[in-house]
Amino acid sequence: MRVLVVGSGGVGAAFASIAARRPVFEQIIVADIDAARAGRAAARANSPRVVSTRVDASDRLDLVELARSSRADIIVNACDPRLNPPIFDAAFEAGTHYLDMAMHMSVPHPTDPHHQTGVMLGDAQFAVSDRWEARGQLALVGMGVEPGFSDVVARYASDHLFSRIDEIGVRDGSDLVIEGVSFAPTFSIWTTIEECLNPPIVYERDRGWFTTAPFSEPETFVFPDGIGPLGCVNVEHEEVILMPRWLDVGRVTFKYGLGEEFLDVLATLHKLGLDSTRPVSVRGVEVSPRDVVAAVLPNPAELGDRMRGRTCAGSLVRGLDLQGNPRETYLYQVVDNEWTMREFGHQAVVWQTAVHPVVAVELLASGAWHDAGVRGPEAFSADPFLALLAEHGAPHVIEERTPSPA
Repeated sequence: MRVLVVGSGGVGAAFASIAARRPVFEQIIVADIDAARAGRAAARANSPRVVSTRVDASDRLDLVELARSSRADIIVNACDPRLNPPIFDAAFEAGTHYLDMAMHMSVPHPTDPHHQTGVMLGDAQFAVSDRWEARGQLALVGMGVEPGFSDVVARYASDHLFSRIDEIGVRDGSDLVIEGVSFAPTFSIWTTIEECLNPPIVYERDRGWFTTAPFSEPETFVFPDGIGPLGCVNVEHEEVILMPRWLDVGRVTFKYGLGEEFLDVLATLHKLGLDSTRPVSVRGVEVSPRDVVAAVLPNPAELGDRMRGRTCAGSLVRGLDLQGNPRETYLYQVVDNEWTMREFGHQAVVWQTAVHPVVAVELLASGAWHDAGVRGPEAFSADPFLALLAEHGAPHVIEERTPSPA
């Protein structure tokens, strides 16, 4: 399979490094508007099957030309979701398959954003699913770690562990620390702001999708493997959109364990208007406040050698087991920064995000996963995915917990 990776930041570079070790990939083309950055990402992969080039991800025609000239079988979108529409449309026009790790962005409800949905994540993608299906092309959306891995293990729980699922709560947390830096997100601050300050979305079977105020429904969740208890709050995320489309579930939520300091910083950015993407004039130059915040913070991809700790992603599933008894199970994956830096030279968060699309594309290449249209990870059997994921050194774990009172 020939893979065109658009975007050579932390996740794109990590994807190339991981995929370069898998013989199923004939060629991996890493493309970025910054040709030098793409070149560095390709060089880190240390494989003759990984090459680099320049492309403007905002230019659909530029992307189509590159996809066709490189004979790409699939475009992997490793850019932030602002660039989803031209990359998604280019893949369709070029006749390739498509994969992203974050779906098309949402737009809050114009008058009641903390109760009603507006344009939901991925609405524009699902709206053209029939066109992709008619062409025999697959757009696999939300296929990173969260969303992605969390969706896969939710499908596994539905298939193998539960006779009825009352709730799936995706829970994400870590004990990562960055030495010598007072505040530095371990992932794109642009995307983090988008997720955390948009109205969180919740799904309930009898109500459908609805929104709440940012940082709603706070809870303490005890993460495994010694990470321990972290305060978690509702955040807008794709799993809440995806899981109810393919799984019979009563309620779906997504909560981050961000910590009080991180939440305070985000709240301050919002209060000052520094989360805005609308350009303002600064000494005659039009600039987005959020882009300024992103520019002054350290690049998360370059912090690995100063990071220590682990990151955990997973789905907490509540319902009835196969015998009809109450069951509460957390299916999760923990990745240690020391290991990812030693083995791959990439920090844990970007490596964990990148390994899952590598596994998915490998399953598409082998035919173990096959479909057409716009699909989420839940649309496919989890079994081959989890088996292959273990080969990459990042297996899932199933932890039984005491069922919560009804």
